[in-house]
Amino acid sequence: MELKNKVAIVTGASSGIGTAFAHKLIEKGATVYGLARRLNKLKEIQSKLGERFIPVQMDVTKHKDLEKWVTDQFSENHLPDILVNNAGLAKFGNVDDLSVEDWDTMVNTNLSGIFYLTRLIVPLMKDNPEHCHILNIASVAGLLGNPQISGYNATKFGVRGFSEALFKELRYDKIKVSAMFPGSIATDFFENVGSETHSNMMQPGDVADTLIHLIETPDNLLINEVTMRPLNPKKPDRKA
Repeated sequence: MELKNKVAIVTGASSGIGTAFAHKLIEKGATVYGLARRLNKLKEIQSKLGERFIPVQMDVTKHKDLEKWVTDQFSENHLPDILVNNAGLAKFGNVDDLSVEDWDTMVNTNLSGIFYLTRLIVPLMKDNPEHCHILNIASVAGLLGNPQISGYNATKFGVRGFSEALFKELRYDKIKVSAMFPGSIATDFFENVGSETHSNMMQPGDVADTLIHLIETPDNLLINEVTMRPLNPKKPDRKA
């Protein structure tokens, strides 16, 4: 895909890799609708990225609000080319300590939110004469279960299943679907969940470069899954 003048939607755009995705897409000439709950942060990002970044205050768990925005924003003369489902959060803890509220928050944001927006954008992409691309941002937690993140694991495994089914469903409609499974990234994610970090985390811009690569592949080439990890998350013990 040639990204110049393309229309992209990025959820979770107010921080971390969501902001990096928006930045890289705009550098390539795309217009980005950046969705997030924090309008003040979105406006700060707009002041840095310019008029091609369009801030949209939105909670992806509110499907009626999403329906109204999509209906008001897009038409047969203005169709989306790219959807990056990036919004997500984590609540860590043993399963017997995890509250129902925390479970519901993760499921509603990480999984249902992707469904709510994707189901609205897919018909518009089917009407788009050009090839389109949906990218779902999962996590290595969607490939491997670990203790104390069972709820987060469940949602990200769900994103993988949804993405695999969707790519097979939409491939004949000129719509690519890719799932990305990043490991630890140098954002505020781990700070927000009270988890430990390390000194060799991946950089948001490098992860965003991978997203751009996936989008820019030739029309008949689909990379439906990609896993990214720090090469050396912890310094190996060299002692004999």
